[in-house]
Amino acid sequence: MQGDGDALAGMMVLYQQGDMGAFERLYAELAGQLRGYLRGLARDATRADDLLQETFLQIHRSRHTYLPGRPLKPWAYTIARHVFLMSARSDRRRGRHETLADEDLPELPIPAEVETLADRDRVRRAVAGLPVEGREAVLLHHVMGLSFREIGAVVGISEGAARVRAHRAMIALREELGAQEGR
Repeated sequence: MQGDGDALAGMMVLYQQGDMGAFERLYAELAGQLRGYLRGLARDATRADDLLQETFLQIHRSRHTYLPGRPLKPWAYTIARHVFLMSARSDRRRGRHETLADEDLPELPIPAEVETLADRDRVRRAVAGLPVEGREAVLLHHVMGLSFREIGAVVGISEGAARVRAHRAMIALREELGAQEGR
């Protein structure tokens, strides 16, 4: 896994030096992961695609701020998060409200014991119902594979606070899924 991070960081350094092919490779490597993260936050596939394009525009504009030798993914996720937050702030100002479509949630890793499509749908709905901070922590850790230290860097909190957010979100998920079983 570390080799992947080193390769991404190397591509970013080449891109900083003007290699546009390196940018295309970075896009190919990161777009799917960032799109999934943004879909989880925005809860709308079309909006997530727009946010993804804005994220890569900001990556381009901010490429000089990347420090070689540092992990690239937390830096990129931080930019994606900032793009989402700015968009959400703008939407609130305009009074725009969007509803969640089930197909707009990113694909979540579902345990083997959750076999049926109905069970998968329950998990997706439960994740969608989490507050944005908890949903973000679950997506970044359990779906995107970031460490709690990396999540803290992305979100601007300590590693411990990231761990607490993810833990509380998982408790809420278990409670919601348990409550749904009783219905």
